[in-house]
Amino acid sequence: MLRSPEGAHASTPRGDLVSRFHLSERLLHWVIALLFGICMVTAAALYFDPFAALVGRRETVKALHVYAGLAIPAVLVAMSAGRWGRPFRDDAARLNRWTHHDRRWLRRLGRDSFVPQGKFNAGQKLNAAFTAGAIVLLVATGVVMRWFDPFPLWMRTGSTFVHDWTAFALLFTIAGHMRYAFRDPDALRSMVRGTISREWAARHAALWHLPPLEHRGTHGHPSPGPARGDDSDVEPSR
Repeated sequence: MLRSPEGAHASTPRGDLVSRFHLSERLLHWVIALLFGICMVTAAALYFDPFAALVGRRETVKALHVYAGLAIPAVLVAMSAGRWGRPFRDDAARLNRWTHHDRRWLRRLGRDSFVPQGKFNAGQKLNAAFTAGAIVLLVATGVVMRWFDPFPLWMRTGSTFVHDWTAFALLFTIAGHMRYAFRDPDALRSMVRGTISREWAARHAALWHLPPLEHRGTHGHPSPGPARGDDSDVEPSR
């Protein structure tokens, strides 16, 4: 049975606060957010005439769009390397691990507050999986659109279609991500300061936060299965 990465780099007590995100993860998050923002703004200037007329300098905007898009995977790779990137790699492993708790959460659409979760809930894991896939699609199709000479016409046309609709879907997903972030100011602040309250961690991420003897579900209800303070009691999904 595989041990969950929930126990890796466990939260560090700081009074009533626990450490949630390392500085490297916060820098990565905000750099990627900035690059996404540049891509979205420049895409609007390229695709919608009112914006294009307002901005002008189409070739400059196009170059900025292309190189900001290419920078996203480059930054992800660079900032996940070495010791500096270990917290990000640990959280990526968490996001890639699905448990029966996650399946229960999805079946109930997150409405059941007694389903214990790790550091990230199933909705966040789905969002991360879609975003990662969208980045790959957008970069691949963007390369075909920008440096189109070696590619046949059908591939150029298909790339334009896939690129545009993936971008719209990702924009919708990012809007949902921002909506949930602003609805939970504690979680949003943790991406700025790196820490979050023990109360929040116990309520929303009990499998990640609580030590073995204190492990309980929300509102003090025992959670299913043996308590180990992480997801190590749960078999990985197949």
